[in-house]
Amino acid sequence: MSADNTARFSDRVDAYVKYRPSYPDSLFDCLAGEGVISSESSVADIGSGTGFFSALLARRVRTVRCVEPNDGMRNASVEFLSGFTNCEIVKGTAETTTLGDASVDCVTVAQAFHWFDQPKTLMEFRRILKGDGKMILVWNNRLVDTPFLKSYEAALKLYGNDYNEVNHQNLTDDVLAPCFAGGFTKRTFPNFQEFDFQGVMGRLMSSSYAPAEGSEKFNLLRALIRESFDSESTDGKIRFNYGTEAYWGSVASI
Repeated sequence: MSADNTARFSDRVDAYVKYRPSYPDSLFDCLAGEGVISSESSVADIGSGTGFFSALLARRVRTVRCVEPNDGMRNASVEFLSGFTNCEIVKGTAETTTLGDASVDCVTVAQAFHWFDQPKTLMEFRRILKGDGKMILVWNNRLVDTPFLKSYEAALKLYGNDYNEVNHQNLTDDVLAPCFAGGFTKRTFPNFQEFDFQGVMGRLMSSSYAPAEGSEKFNLLRALIRESFDSESTDGKIRFNYGTEAYWGSVASI
């Protein structure tokens, strides 16, 4: 992960904690049912951020090593994960985790793999994974299945900072396939959030592509979102729908 990418969320930690979506229980039930994780698993959660995904893992596995390069995110995770005795918080990157050789049963990456230097990352994952260890990649993909969400997406394309370039949905199945040896398993799980207008703007400001608050682009973007919200909300609320996509398999040699 480049220095620029590790710093992208430094000024968005509070919004990230308050407004980013969590992950559905059905995802973890599926991973357990498929034998990908178990109560005996040792997991490295890479790019662990504020600890959302790590906390959900910690309820289901033996240990979680939470690897995060951004100081603000990592410090927030210390508080968020304070109730879990099986979480170790580590300063490191995907390319240099600082973890030991063959030290974990699986590696998870939630909402972060698109920021990584993939060849270096895969080499590092192979190093820290035990022989039959698996890599699990997860994203909450915001859907555009309502009039509001279609308008929100269009507004981001107009005024978001490098939105089209950094959108994780650029990582299609075909792009991800070479990261796995012998193919991958993919599952999608429904997920959602419900917001008032303040929450919608908080959700926006948790994203790296949001324009600086008070800037001309921000004001134009806010006006478009406000217009759509006022037209489409019910009882002052709007719903963000997601498909939580999970990929897992053995790590390829690149």
